[in-house]
Amino acid sequence: MEDKLITTVVGSYPAVPRGPRTLMEKIRNITGSYDPFRPAVRTAVEDQVRAGIDIISDGQVRGDMVGYFAREIGGMMIEDGVPVIFSRITPPSHPIGADDLIYASKILRKLRRDESGGVKGIVTGPSTMVHASRIEGFYDTHGRERAVMDMAEALRYEAMSLEAAGACMIQIDEPFLSTGMVDMKTARRAVNHIADSLEVEVALHVCGDVRGVLGDLLRFRVDLIDLEFAGNPSNIEVLADKWRGDKKLGLGCVDTRTERIEPVDEIRNIIRRGADIAGEENLHVDPDCGMRKLSRDAALNKLRNMVKAASM
Repeated sequence: MEDKLITTVVGSYPAVPRGPRTLMEKIRNITGSYDPFRPAVRTAVEDQVRAGIDIISDGQVRGDMVGYFAREIGGMMIEDGVPVIFSRITPPSHPIGADDLIYASKILRKLRRDESGGVKGIVTGPSTMVHASRIEGFYDTHGRERAVMDMAEALRYEAMSLEAAGACMIQIDEPFLSTGMVDMKTARRAVNHIADSLEVEVALHVCGDVRGVLGDLLRFRVDLIDLEFAGNPSNIEVLADKWRGDKKLGLGCVDTRTERIEPVDEIRNIIRRGADIAGEENLHVDPDCGMRKLSRDAALNKLRNMVKAASM
């Protein structure tokens, strides 16, 4: 991996759960031990490896980025499809994503025997978790800032569990940081609280237009800032103006909001511009955001073209 640009994904992949097909799966289904999401994890891993991705994810196949964690974190629940904070936020009673990461790593080792790359662990960030949820009760009087810091402690536990499960890096997803709705000082304290407890590299993913927040994001104590440039071309100009050179850059270079398969040269041009600013040695090349809403065919072909562009 030292001789070429590192390719990765932001996280989600359009792989869906399925019922039992083989005899063994049907037996497990009868005994209650069949997991319909395991085939989806396998599909996501196999497709990423087929495309040539270096650092893969488990596909985040079990639900949306907020609801998946809200179901397990203390003081939270899902009500009519909406995440709700109804009491004091506390760490989950058990690791949430570790089993899927371990399973994805096992599949990866079978498919790729050269030990390169790895599986990233992913948590939705504290500010996004809180601002995407309805608050009832406890934090009505204590405010969102306290909720964000309590959420950071709960997610610190999860991030450490993913690291212990073998994650090669931890990514914190904070899409709300580009919306103007978040107190950036609190957001930085919360992300730093998680990052400071980890030994592997930590990435902060923020999608959207970052012209008003990039200066703040570069002050977070993370190793890599991951941004979108295909769907938000103006971000490259902001990057050129603000980049300080003390972090790695996750360069989103394919648009995950459209089924259109970008030509290799189009992707390559974005990579060139990013490399001119941050340096090739500091780049992780990836899609703009998660790929959950795409068709599987579009997702796979976007990744294939991205890998081709990075190899050039």
